[in-house]
Amino acid sequence: MIAVQANLLQFLSVPKQLLIPIYQRTYSWTRTQCLQLWQDIERVAQDESIPAHFIGSVVYIQEGIYQATTLPQMLVIDGQQRLTTVSLLLLAISNAISNDAVTHINRDMIRGLYLFNTYGKGDQKYKIILTQSDKESFVSLLDGRELDNMASYHVIDNYHYFVDLIKKSALTLDEIYHGVNKLVVVDVSLDRHNDNPQLIFESLNSTGLDLTQADLIRNYVLMGMTAEQQADVYNRYWFPMEQRFGKTEYARLFDRFMRDYLTIKSDAGTIPNIGGVYSEFKKYIRGKDITEVVKDIALFSRYFARLAFPERNEDKSIRTVLENINTLKVDVAYPLLLEVFEDFERYNLLTYEDFIEILTLIESYVMRRTIVGIPTNSMNKTFATFKRSVDKSDYLNSVKYGFITLDSYRRFPRDDEFMTEYVTKDIYNLLQRRNYLLSKLENHERKEKVTIEEYTIEHILPQNPDLSIEWRQALGDNWKEIQTRYLHTIGNLTLTGYNPELSDRPFAQKRDMEGGFAHSPLKLNSGLGELEVWGAEQIKKRAQSLAVLALDIWRYPNMSDEVIKSYSKSLEVQTDESSSAHFEYLQGESLSLFEVLRRRVLNLDSSVREEFKRLYIAYKTSTNFVDIIPQKSRLRLSINMRFDEIDDPKGLCRDITDVSGWGNGDVEVGFSSHDEIDYMMFLIRQSFEKHTDDITI
Repeated sequence: MIAVQANLLQFLSVPKQLLIPIYQRTYSWTRTQCLQLWQDIERVAQDESIPAHFIGSVVYIQEGIYQATTLPQMLVIDGQQRLTTVSLLLLAISNAISNDAVTHINRDMIRGLYLFNTYGKGDQKYKIILTQSDKESFVSLLDGRELDNMASYHVIDNYHYFVDLIKKSALTLDEIYHGVNKLVVVDVSLDRHNDNPQLIFESLNSTGLDLTQADLIRNYVLMGMTAEQQADVYNRYWFPMEQRFGKTEYARLFDRFMRDYLTIKSDAGTIPNIGGVYSEFKKYIRGKDITEVVKDIALFSRYFARLAFPERNEDKSIRTVLENINTLKVDVAYPLLLEVFEDFERYNLLTYEDFIEILTLIESYVMRRTIVGIPTNSMNKTFATFKRSVDKSDYLNSVKYGFITLDSYRRFPRDDEFMTEYVTKDIYNLLQRRNYLLSKLENHERKEKVTIEEYTIEHILPQNPDLSIEWRQALGDNWKEIQTRYLHTIGNLTLTGYNPELSDRPFAQKRDMEGGFAHSPLKLNSGLGELEVWGAEQIKKRAQSLAVLALDIWRYPNMSDEVIKSYSKSLEVQTDESSSAHFEYLQGESLSLFEVLRRRVLNLDSSVREEFKRLYIAYKTSTNFVDIIPQKSRLRLSINMRFDEIDDPKGLCRDITDVSGWGNGDVEVGFSSHDEIDYMMFLIRQSFEKHTDDITI
């Protein structure tokens, strides 16, 4: 590596061509970065006490062998944003010079020294060759040609921005050029044989826009390939991915997608930090064929794009449920959704009906938890590790069973809990989800769907805190308490196209007027036209009716007790035989018992680790919270808590504070029946919650 300080204009004036490799991100500086550069130039142009202004480094590596009769070509590893921006400014300056202008600079000088190679042929006449669509836009500007519809937005917009700044500036063109002439860079040339461009690229501290994880991964994948390999991999796999995600959203969505992809590929369901995706990718790709990995990434990107942007040509039922999931904004479910998508489309492990049902279960799981008010901060880990529950030879049943056996804050709310909360929940202030909820109620089993956006939400009992005399008389002396308690609940909410007309009118007028409830075509208003009064009892009755409908829309996994019991006994959890085989008593009924308990303990959180010791199996987060000791006629649990801390209403636990033995903790309990597992989990969760940190996203 050779690094020297260089005047930027002198650097550009030397005959050479700077190539932006295809693996580099496209030109992405906005007016914000351009304005900062412009202000720096104006400042140094007017202050002679400032000899130079440093704007960063330009790092490049020689591309191939060149002869004295050809131009040297340099691949730019870092600095394309600065080089392109300054070139756009120089072009704007040159085009601002009129034939009769009084100036010490001229148009041909700027173009001949800094923008073009005077004697270059074909593309070699341009000092800088940008990548992808940026190239055509930049070249068109240089040549003064008309721009096509595929023009690069930032290239064109920033050029016109500089044109405008020059027109409005109080400085002359000579003064502006003088400021540009003070710009200094570090000129860093790399030796392909002795320097590692990727490591240098990672360590550079760029000014302007920070590199995204997508930039780093793309560069890592392509930088080590030959030019021919780069073009092949980029054009076949990478460029279609960028198009799939959309140019403006590419970086944000790709970073999110790669986090989900790496989560899927992690056996433990580990979720990388969004800012650490690149580091995790480098670990994942070690020892793998990089082209095959990119091919796999491209495949999963198709599934991701279909999840994030359901297309019109998507199957109608699939599109509907995907749109519902997106409306709920459950990005954390994507690791599970991507894997299910692959198993359905690539491996045909699911029927069409089963695929729809699994998607619908995910939707129901999220919505039920919203209504019940369970914090969402554990759902990312739930979905990331859910694959542990999936038996791909019995896909749908295993998914249902996996949902049913989720415990505590991960649980799938049952019908009674959901219905109790649903009738009293403040639905109106669910904001983004309230329209989704009302739309689902209105359109359930409708062939001709109602577009919810064409209507407004109507409070049958008005929101006005100063209710009219008619409403107060109808509700009675405790009208204020009724209004406060039921105002925003589902029983008092409906849809209407006549919200201003209905306003705070008495119920009878809202019912009978033109466009009122009695004449409404909406299902949500059915029955309202038959009521004489509207009060607490009517609100509660309607809420119960809508709650029954909600149970049918957001269904609980339908498995009978007999199927659940038989499934839990027959389901075999794959374990490392070299670790479990030496446990003499882990066979028959004891093995079945262990497998069910093991699954439920591992499902507590993705941080739970399992270790097979010589005489017991340990489950730990920061430390062991429970150990299982297989015995001849039962499984013995050693729970890592003080005996006076354990909540044991059945009195089954034994104090082993002063008793030596295998396992950790002062609490011992044994069991030998599947019917006792729920109580064992009640005890184990206490220890888990004691020893684990608060769960965060």
